[in-house]
Amino acid sequence: MPWSVPGLRLGRAWVAAPDPATLRARWTALAGAEAAERERLFRPSRARTPDAGAAALPGQRTATDRFSRAPGPCPEPVRVLRDPFDEQWLLPDQRLIDAARPELWRVQDEHQLFAVEAGPELLVSAHLPAVGPGPGRSVRVRPLHRRPGGTEPNLAPGLLAYLGERYGTWVTPEDVLSWILAAGRPGPRGHEVPLPAGPEGWRAGLELGHRLLTVQLRGARGGEPPRLPGGRRPYVRQAVPARPAALSYDPETETLHLDDGAVSPVPAAAWAYETGGVRVLERWFAARTAHRGLDGLEALGPAEWPQAWTSELLALLTTLALLADLAPARSALEPGPPLPAAELRAAGVLPPPRWSRRPASVLDHHEEGPGGQFALL
Repeated sequence: MPWSVPGLRLGRAWVAAPDPATLRARWTALAGAEAAERERLFRPSRARTPDAGAAALPGQRTATDRFSRAPGPCPEPVRVLRDPFDEQWLLPDQRLIDAARPELWRVQDEHQLFAVEAGPELLVSAHLPAVGPGPGRSVRVRPLHRRPGGTEPNLAPGLLAYLGERYGTWVTPEDVLSWILAAGRPGPRGHEVPLPAGPEGWRAGLELGHRLLTVQLRGARGGEPPRLPGGRRPYVRQAVPARPAALSYDPETETLHLDDGAVSPVPAAAWAYETGGVRVLERWFAARTAHRGLDGLEALGPAEWPQAWTSELLALLTTLALLADLAPARSALEPGPPLPAAELRAAGVLPPPRWSRRPASVLDHHEEGPGGQFALL
């Protein structure tokens, strides 16, 4: 996947939140504040201040004048991948975001998938990734397609045809992405992906990769959300209280506690699932309670735990449990003798040409530049 883009750099935490109503409340508070207070609430950076305009993000209808002069109406929040396995919401206004990566917004549609290298983890999402860097973690985003409509894969030119001929089957871009999920491993220069010399190894890894992809997508793009068997499905045994303050786990009863609230059965592997050395469930819960101890716009959040968060928690538990179930098969995957890189070079697949490492020109709609001018691309 030659073309990659650094992850979004928000610059200010308040532009993203676990629920869209919070973002609308923050916008209203910021837009209605006096000049001095607005400056404080905005949290200016070298890249963005209330006195700077910015182009509208591709596909979004937002004001482009200086925020301090004409904020405009609140843009409709969009769903993003904010942390590993944590889908939140974002205000899609480039005046508020330090580095919004417009090239990613141009290729986002119902056909697109994003591979996200976040340290040693490889994530796949149908939502725009807004995963920030962390300690020892840089972020690279690799769209599966270079253009809207899924018409041009972000793969080394000639790779699909070469693999199809070698393995005697039709190979799609999603097949390659599925293989990467199954066989890719972190290396010194990012994820390294061995390709098998024979079709048997390809078929074994492809089946596992498609299962991993289905779990990570969690029903996006009209698919069925993955489910655990009936006896293992987590249920709410005791309602989550209005303001839960602590998350804990009882391994004997396989129960996840949110204060007096209880969800079970929760497999121990789902509770222990980590990315970057942090439990996914603990990070997910912290993101939904952190506003209580903050100030400024970040302090605005739901007064009570929304029902939607409980539904999201059940879906997340299912995702983590299924990924934990698949982890042994992924570790044990043996694709067989690798395809020599020399053969890919001889076939003209490697190295990919320079143009494939740059974004494609996407000119299918007007983009409004700063101050209402149309951008020339």
